[in-house]
Amino acid sequence: MENSTMTTSQLIADSYVSYHNQVYLYILHKVNCREEAEDLSQDVFLRLMEYKQMLRPDTVKFFIYTISRNLVNDYLRRFYKKQEISSYMYDHAETCTNDTESRIISDDLAALEQRKLSVLPTQRRKIYTMSRFEDKSIADISSELNLSHRTVENHLRIGRHEVREYIRQCI
Repeated sequence: MENSTMTTSQLIADSYVSYHNQVYLYILHKVNCREEAEDLSQDVFLRLMEYKQMLRPDTVKFFIYTISRNLVNDYLRRFYKKQEISSYMYDHAETCTNDTESRIISDDLAALEQRKLSVLPTQRRKIYTMSRFEDKSIADISSELNLSHRTVENHLRIGRHEVREYIRQCI
């Protein structure tokens, strides 16, 4: 009985020497990662040791490749499941924003806008304010201030440009 165990252990050792490189290359081809292929090829021979009672010299090669195929299939199944889960988590993760920081930046930009508005010419400041803060259209502003549509457009365009340039310089 002890002689049988000794020959089985020797058979596994000989198989490792004979087939390890081929098994490693097979697994590497399937998983495309050297570290994982090395780990899985080691696992093949560890798993082979569980089948000591059934091993014979004429069937050991088939056992090795069957175990290799099964380990690769299990690995790929877990790998793709993990990819699917992480993809799902990424797609459904709520984006986290720092509200306090956003509010401070927003307040700073509003202060810069107000500072530039205070130095704009009176007519331009009035048109900009009516458009930006009172949500009035160009037609409403032109009728309320008794100005032409084109004059309001020009004041608004120039006012927006000046405010934008001022904020850009401050940032």
